[in-house]
Parts: sequence; structure tokens; C-alpha cells
Amino acid sequence: MSIAGLCKVLLSPWAGYVHVNVKMDLGYGVLWLLTVLLEGISCQGVYAPPTVRIIHSGLACNIEEERYSERVYTIREGETLELTCLVTGHPRPQIRWTKTAGSASDRFQDSSVFNETLRIENIQRHQGGRYYCKAENGLGSPAIKSIRVDVYYLDDPIVTVHQSIGEAKEQFYYERTVFLRCIANSNPPVRYSWKRGEEILLQGSDKGVEIYEPFFTQVGIKGETKILKLKNLRPQDYANYSCIASVRNVCNIPDKIVSFKLSNRTASPSIKLLVDDPIVVNPGEAITLVCVTTGGEPTPTLMWVRSTGTLPEKTVLKGGTLTIPAITSEDAGTYSCIANNNVGNPAKKSTSIIVRALKKGRFWITPDPYHKDDNIQIGREVKISCQVEAVPSEELTFSWFKNGRPLRSSERMVITQTDPDVSPGTTNLDIIDLKFTDFGTYTCVASLKGGGISDISIDVNISSSTVPPNLTVPKGKSPMVAREGDTIELQCQISGKPKPIIMWSRADKDVPMPDGSMQMESYDGILRIVNVSREMTGTYRCQTSQYNGFNVKPRDALVQLIVQYPPAVEPVFQEIRQGLGHSVTMNCRVLRAYPTKVLMYEWRLGSKLLEKGQFDSQDYTELTVNILAKEHYGTYNCSIINEAGSGRCSFLVTGKAYPPEFYYDTYNPLWQNKAQIYSYKLQWTQMNPDAVDRILAYRLGIRQAGLQRWWEREISVNGIIKKGELMTNNLTELVRPEPYEVRLTPINRFGEGDSAIRIIKYSAPINPHLREFHCGFEESNICLFTQDDTDIFDWTKQSASTRDTRYTPNTGPTTDAGGSKHGFYMYIETSRPRMDGEKARLLSPIFNIAQKNPYGSSNTVYCFSFFYHMYGKHIGALNIFLRLKGQTSTDIPLWSAKGNKGEQWKQTHLNIHPTSSFQLIFEGIRGDGIEGDIAIDDISIMEGECSIIDQPDTTPSSSGNGTFIHIWLYPVFLFLSVLSHQR
Repeated sequence: MSIAGLCKVLLSPWAGYVHVNVKMDLGYGVLWLLTVLLEGISCQGVYAPPTVRIIHSGLACNIEEERYSERVYTIREGETLELTCLVTGHPRPQIRWTKTAGSASDRFQDSSVFNETLRIENIQRHQGGRYYCKAENGLGSPAIKSIRVDVYYLDDPIVTVHQSIGEAKEQFYYERTVFLRCIANSNPPVRYSWKRGEEILLQGSDKGVEIYEPFFTQVGIKGETKILKLKNLRPQDYANYSCIASVRNVCNIPDKIVSFKLSNRTASPSIKLLVDDPIVVNPGEAITLVCVTTGGEPTPTLMWVRSTGTLPEKTVLKGGTLTIPAITSEDAGTYSCIANNNVGNPAKKSTSIIVRALKKGRFWITPDPYHKDDNIQIGREVKISCQVEAVPSEELTFSWFKNGRPLRSSERMVITQTDPDVSPGTTNLDIIDLKFTDFGTYTCVASLKGGGISDISIDVNISSSTVPPNLTVPKGKSPMVAREGDTIELQCQISGKPKPIIMWSRADKDVPMPDGSMQMESYDGILRIVNVSREMTGTYRCQTSQYNGFNVKPRDALVQLIVQYPPAVEPVFQEIRQGLGHSVTMNCRVLRAYPTKVLMYEWRLGSKLLEKGQFDSQDYTELTVNILAKEHYGTYNCSIINEAGSGRCSFLVTGKAYPPEFYYDTYNPLWQNKAQIYSYKLQWTQMNPDAVDRILAYRLGIRQAGLQRWWEREISVNGIIKKGELMTNNLTELVRPEPYEVRLTPINRFGEGDSAIRIIKYSAPINPHLREFHCGFEESNICLFTQDDTDIFDWTKQSASTRDTRYTPNTGPTTDAGGSKHGFYMYIETSRPRMDGEKARLLSPIFNIAQKNPYGSSNTVYCFSFFYHMYGKHIGALNIFLRLKGQTSTDIPLWSAKGNKGEQWKQTHLNIHPTSSFQLIFEGIRGDGIEGDIAIDDISIMEGECSIIDQPDTTPSSSGNGTFIHIWLYPVFLFLSVLSHQR
């Protein structure tokens, strides 16, 4: 046997009791041998890497299983998609749903991304694609399965009409041809048919009609098209045409139809705008655009669009009239009226709306450019420039004033309206041969022709005190030292007249400013930073702006900012679990800090100071507790301290046990006990059982979902729990079909450990892929068993409490297989009119078995067991068949029994090896009299080979002891049995 196989045997959940009876000399030798052997085996028990498969529910139209190694799920648009990811593996794997393009969270509720069931309500066509379920639990590689989802839909078809008038051909006639194009978006591809009136048009049925598909599809048009060509239009061609679009009732999507009436008046649309182009308005005014149709049959529909973005929210639309009340600059743009009647191309007319505005007035002074001097000097040239932004720019006018009096252009005072070296909207005043009398205040006034907009006025003072700027950093203002969270002001001192605007930026050009921009303006030379952080450490540049000051070489200065911050440490928090008497070491490491020269540390347990000191060359401090006692448990804090503050490592030292890990790998772990109740086999392993003191007991809590009261009891533990050891406790007397919340808490010398909670739910014992199946015939649907239509009579559902035994007292069961008079079973009634040899056949549901690999069939073995009752002197026969599903179904005999077997229920176990989906058939044959009732009950199918000890434990819920597995006993039993048999 392989190590893996031995581990599986060791951890059998039923290896709880073994009786060994061999000679003592052999026993001691074998036990010694096994002790040595088992010490070399490292078993992980039921810990297993994840497996996953996807099952479907919801409103699917069709499921194609494993088509070209992929599964395709089709659904109609607007319906609800449900995909469930069934996982195995222990510990419980974490699940995540993703889509082909990555995470699917932008396409459905975030909450379902990590759930077993992916649910998308009102699914839309863009949500089709391949969906992946990924499960991982830290063991082995993640398990991934996928399914392709096709969303089916059919949009309303649209018919468009195009007309062609050809040139003269051989001077005999003009050809006038009309094309009707039908188009509809769909999935799967749509099929079209045409009707003229009630007449179905087919290719070749009318010489004047041709039906074809285009050689190419117009760009931007989705879906197939079908063209109906009417050649050399005739009088009978003026009629009502219908296009029927069909996806052949796929997903119950009905056909859709659209009609178009073709007449001798059919014409493409034409429109006219009753507005000027462009339209120039002042802010705050209301504007109305009017669009009217001037032609087109059928009557065109009108719509307005904007060239950039959507129409303003305040827009009022009424037919072809568009009104914008209280217009603003943001509402400016090109507006278009579009008319469409599906004949020819849509008609389009546009107009531009211009909202008048003046903004952003700026000036700059340029000293004599010919002498390259930054100062203003008598006898030299000075140019004053003034710029504004105007809409429309052609309406912009400038006026110049000196000391409030109008100024006109002259030989020495040259006024120009446009400077080709700068952006439009600029005026310049050149003062040539500056004189003392030229000192004064010069004003440029910008205005728009027609008024309605306030003027912009800019004053520039030219005097002997007008000097270029100078920039310095005040003493003691660089470097600036601050702590994280402070508010800091960086300062550059400005001299000169007029004072320019200061632009702040980082010396490293690629690094943004604290507000995220690359530059920040300051009128007083101060840059204020709120809540400074360590990332803001660095060099900042202050620089004169070229506008609103002298147009000279920029002045700049540098300011250094140093941000002090407390130490960043790791770990911020760490939980350490350790048992009494062991040692614990805690390590707190410094990642970064400023300043780093003097770092102190302090260790505390609660408020008690344990140790303090100063860092030397190392970047960490360590504390060790050599022998843990109860008083050593608690929270340890290590503070690393510098001038800016402190960073803290926290360690929680505890002896709490880790939480148990519930075992989920049984898909349907419910088994029936009595008619109105069910039982549940609760299984779990213990996470890291060796991390702390051994677990003495578990506190089991259970309550009905929705209720407040917990019912609790303790489950004692004998011996040491091994890693991977599977523990079991049967929960009985659970009321159907209520769900229950189960809480399991380990207890050791420290006290209670971490709890694990799960919900158990009652469900019918039917599984999409068979792993475990139980049926006691308690449900009204009898576990989806069905009667065979080809037999003579049927099996009957019955309970002993309702069975009438007056006429046949010496046959049939007096209870169900579990001993209850109220429990149900299935039996054949052999009273008249039944005849000798007549058959009743009961068919199980079809069980799908999981494929082991995509290229071969399954070799999984299943244990099939059932109880049967054959009591009476006229008992006939009970036969069991295995029916394999395929191109032709095959019935294979499995088991048969004949004659009276006594007044008791008997159980049998059979190993079956299905290679495909299968059913089980129970065939009852009537004997030669009426005392021949045959009954069956408690049918079970479980993955794995049969074993006599695979029987459910029916320990009552009032017991305080659970079922625990002592893994070392079972291989001893097997090994000794083999040796004893050989002797």
C-alpha cells in the first residue's frame, strides 16, 4: 500500500473501534513494528488541495455539456443567471469568480464575486463571455473551472429605403431601382423573410424582385442585413412591405416584424433651420433654435444633438424647437438638427452658438529690448503689453489711457493691436525715447463691440520707482524643518515694482506639488502646505511669472523642506500562539525614520515597563520570554522613539487554540433518521493543534436559524489530536426543513479558543454530480424516483402507521428500516388484482459522475447500499439493475434475492463502477399469493468502496460524547488481520 493510501486508511472517519485477538508474542512484535513504521509517516489526513466544478441553475435556455472540452450556458437577455461553484478540499477553499477580461466585479454585484453562487439579475448582452471559478486553500495549485455564457437577444428590426436613378442606357429608358434594407441586432444570427402585403416574397418568385445579402456591412452597423431589391420600379411595387426577423424561437424569443409602406411619394427627408449661423449671444439670455421639415415621406422625426457632449440639462425640447434658458459660456458649441425617416440618408443642419465673454486680463513690461537691459531708463524704449481672452475674438477692441486721458498712437507713443509673437487678443504700447514727462499710470481697457459685457481695465504704473523684480529666501527659511501633520509655510521674499506673481514648483520637474498640480501661484511669495507628509520632503523652486510684471529673464530661488516623521516599524501587529512552558521571541524592526541618529526603544506588557534602551548599529530590538507562564500572556508593545514621535509594534501572546475547520467535502451530508426530523454528520479537523496546549474538549453550540437561544454541550477529547485528524459528531433530532447555526469552540488549559461557525441546511439528497446520496422516501417527491412505464404495476409509498394489516397480517414490515412506525418506505402490494410473475420497477434519478480527466471516462467506485424487507410465504423476487446512459442504455444485473427472508429489515452493500451517467432499477416480482409484499428503504450511494463500518452513527443528541477517530488503530487491525489469517 502507498503512503497516500495508508494515510487515507489511517484517517477513515469510522476507524474508532477495533477488536484485536491474536497471540501475545505476535501482537507485541507487530505493535513494535507498527510503532516504528508510523513514526516515519507524515500524514496530512483529510487536508486536500481544492477541486472545483460549475453547476448551473437560474433560467438557462440550454446547456451543452463538454462541447469541444467547453461548457456553454445560453440565456435570454433580461433573465437571471445563476452559476454555482461546487468545491472540495480541506481547509475550505476560498472562491473568486472572474471573467475573461479580468475581475467580473464591474459587471455584477461585488458581493457575489466571492460567493459560491454567482447571480446576475437582468443579464445584458455585454455580460456574456467566459466565467471562471477559482478556488484555493493554500494546498497545491488553485483549482479553476470555466463555463461560457451566451446571452441571446433579438432587437426590433429596422427597414431603410434607398433609391437609385441610373444614367440613360442606350437612350431607350431610365432605370429606377429601390433597395429595402432590413437589419436587426441578434444572437444567434437572425434570419429574415420578406412579405409584400400578405404575399411571401421568395428569390425567383417575381422577376422584378431580387433578395440578397450585401457584400459588406456598413461601418458601425451591427447584425446581419438582408436586402430586397425592386428593379425598374413598377406600379404593383407600390405596396406595404414587411420584414420578419427570426432567431427560430431560440430561448423562446419570438419573431419580430417591421413594416414600411412604399408609395410614389416616398422621399428622403429635407429640413431647414430658422436661425442665423452663427448665433452670438450674451450670458444669461435665452435662445431658441427652430428646425422644420421641408420634405420627406413618411414624415421624418427630428432630434437635436451637440457636437461635444450631451445637450445641457436645462434644455427644453418640443418637436423641432430647442430652447436654452439663461445660457452660459459652457453651453456654447455646435448644435445640429437631424431628420430621419429611414429613406435615404438622414438630413442634417447645424449652427454654432457663441456666448460673448471677456476674461483673464494680464500685462507685462518689457524694458529696451535692443540694449538688453532689465531696468527702465530715460532715453530708452519701454513696451507695455496687455492681453485678454475674448469671445468672439473679432469683436475685441482696446483703448489706452494715460492718467485717465485717452491716448492716441503717435511717432513716440506707438499703439499696436496685435503682437504676432504672443497669442491673439494682445495690444502693445511702445514708448520710444522715454522722457521724465512720460512717467504716469497707463491703462488699457478691453471691450467687446456691441456692449452688454463689462470691460476689463488694467493699470500699469511707469515711474522712477518701477524696477525689475528680485527674489531671495529670507534668512533662516531654508532649510525648513517640519513634522508630519504640521502646517508649513515656504517663503520667497520679493522686491521690485510692480510685484510679480510667484510660481512655485518642485525642483525635480517630474514631481507634482502637494495639491497634485505641477505649479502653484502665490501673490505674496508664500507657499502654505497643510498636513505635510514625508513624501513632500525635497527642494521647492519659487520663480517670477512672465505675466503681471517685468518681461525679463525669470528670477528664481530654492527652498529646502525637511519633514521629520516617527519610525515606521514592522510588524505593526502579530499574534503569537504558544503553550505554557515554551519560549517566545518577539522582534520589532525599524523600516525608516527621520531623524535616525537617536532612536530609543521601550518594551511593555500592558502598562508594565519590561525593558528600555538605545539603538546602536542594529535596526531592531528583541524580547524573549524563556518559559511561558499564565502571567506572561497578554499584549506586548514595543515603542521605537525619535524626535518626531514613536512607532509601535504590538504582539498578542496567547495560548488560545486555533479555530476548528469544518469539513465540507461531502456535498450532501444529510441523512434521514425519522419522518419529521433529519440528522447531520458534523465533521471537522483542528487547525494547528500542536501550536498550543492540547485540546481537552470542544463546546458545541447549536441553534435554529432566526432564534436567539443556543443549546450547548461539551464534547470531551481523549488523547492528543493529530494534524489532519477528522473528528465527527452526529447532530440528531433536527426539525425539517429548518436550517441550523452550529458553533464549535476548542477548550484547553488557557481557556476557550477561537470559534468556528457554519450554517447547515436541510436539502433533498439529490446532487448534480454524485458524491453522496441518501433517500429514506420521506419527501413527497420520493427523492425523484419514478415509476417505470413499461412494467405491470407500481411501487407504493407507505408507513407502518397507515398500513392496513387486517387482510395480510403475515407479510410486510411493521416499521421502516430505522424502527419508526411513522417513517416511510416503498413496497409492492401483492393483493388482487395482482397475478403471479407480474413486475413493478422503480427507477432512481439519473446520477452524473465527475470526469477524472477530459480525455477518459471515470473510474470512480461507489458504495451502493439499501435495506430490504422480504417477509411472507408468497414472496417472489427482488432484482437490482444498473442502467448506464449512452447512445443505447444498458441494464446490468447487480443483485437478486428470492423467497421469505424473515420478519426483519436486512441491509446489503454493493460496489458499483459506472463509466457514465447511470440509474438504479429496483424490480419487484409478485409471488404465487397475496402474502408476498416486498419493501425497500434507506437507499445510500457514496463515493468510495463499501466497508461494514461505513454505517451512520445514530448516537442520540442527548449524549455528551462525540465520535472521534483514533487513526493509529485501524492499520493495526488490518495488519494483524492479515498476519493472523496467514497463520
